[in-house]
Amino acid sequence: MIIGTMRAVASDGVETGARFAGEDGDPVLFIHGVGSTAAVWDDQLRAFSERRRCYAVELRGNGTMTDPADLRAISREGYARDVLAVADAAGIARFDIVGCSLGGVVAFELWQRVRSRIASMTFVGSFAHYPNARAYIERVVDAVRVAGSMRTFAEERVMQLGLPAHRVAETLTQMACKSVDAYVAATHATWAGDYRDLLPSIDVPVLVLCGEHDTIAPLILSQEIATGIPDARLDVVADAGHVCNADAPQTFNSILDSFLRERSRGGSKANA
Repeated sequence: MIIGTMRAVASDGVETGARFAGEDGDPVLFIHGVGSTAAVWDDQLRAFSERRRCYAVELRGNGTMTDPADLRAISREGYARDVLAVADAAGIARFDIVGCSLGGVVAFELWQRVRSRIASMTFVGSFAHYPNARAYIERVVDAVRVAGSMRTFAEERVMQLGLPAHRVAETLTQMACKSVDAYVAATHATWAGDYRDLLPSIDVPVLVLCGEHDTIAPLILSQEIATGIPDARLDVVADAGHVCNADAPQTFNSILDSFLRERSRGGSKANA
């Protein structure tokens, strides 16, 4: 299986793109977190591409392409534009969406804008509202500025992520490819939203996953999403941290596969 790459232009003119695999089946769009690139989903592209069209979106400012000329374009609305640009370029009308951390925030943004295009939603280590978000943003931004480079900051940050040893090198690589200014803008965009009032309106199948050792978005935040969305399913991924799709891919893939198969068969809320 070969993972391809594509480029697209969002509706505000910002370059975006995706890694993709698979030619047949229901389309799935994977959305990475603030510290990752689309490559964090490669295990899922390999696992699901035999029966689904899989696209891992490259969000603006993530270091894999040129930063927007105006860093104000790095916003939650801008991220939603990126996902839609990839979907439109690929000819995808309706899709399952799987978002990790920031990716879950983007899923909420998409629900506000184009809910008719969403077949299901999977939230991975994410949150509808981050507690003490302003103070958290200030701490992260201060740490980035003091570190002076993304590589130095990444070396400090990985200690907080509950990573298995085999994940440290790739996490450092993905974080270090971003610019400091773009990461600061992305930090403000990631943690400041509040979607709690949106939760009861979500009437498609929803899966909520949290890594057992996630200290960045601990279980209580996943529970808030699952409790707020009628009939949402909540699972804890054993032996995984904040990015459980990469920390424990076999377990993660098994849970996600079961959920997507049920959704495709017309399980709970699938025809809403």
